[in-house]
Amino acid sequence: MHRPYHPSKEEIVNLAPMNRLGLADIVLINTLKQAEITLQTLLTQDVLGFDTESKPTFVKEEISSGPHIVQFATLQKAYIFQLHDAASSQIASQLLTNQKIQKVGFGLAGDHVQIKRTLGVHPENVLDLNEVFRRQGYIKELGVKSAVAVIFNQRFLKSKKATTSNWANQTLTESQLIYAANDAWAAIKVFHALQSRT
Repeated sequence: MHRPYHPSKEEIVNLAPMNRLGLADIVLINTLKQAEITLQTLLTQDVLGFDTESKPTFVKEEISSGPHIVQFATLQKAYIFQLHDAASSQIASQLLTNQKIQKVGFGLAGDHVQIKRTLGVHPENVLDLNEVFRRQGYIKELGVKSAVAVIFNQRFLKSKKATTSNWANQTLTESQLIYAANDAWAAIKVFHALQSRT
């Protein structure tokens, strides 16, 4: 069987960067009113890009207290729910357990465990895009960077500093918002591109 092309890190570095969502396309949710408006907006969607972020742990046996944020994205906007806010947490849980909306993302097994522990809900109708690539013959998990390179021949920009930043902070930085939003947004972009191929 012909093995599909898997770009190396060196090859990805040389690709043109992918356009990303900017701050104007990102909605931060940490009040009841924002959460309710966002819920009505997102309930109209069939598919959402999905990811979570947690404050990193640095000690071997330490159990993460995350996720601290849950992010959803349409093709046009991303919505970041801060889970320290009770209303935001409740609405995020409603979206996660909604069986009509498909949530798509990368490497979601760990997210499921943390969501169950933190929010007490089990996400429904979730598609890990690595499963789609596996059915196409990819043996290794691609992850968002490799998937964007394979599908769009572009480089997905991710800030290492944002990756290891404190997602439990009540005030998130601009780089954290852009990082989190685009993780979910890239997932829905890849999903739609895969759909149009079939």
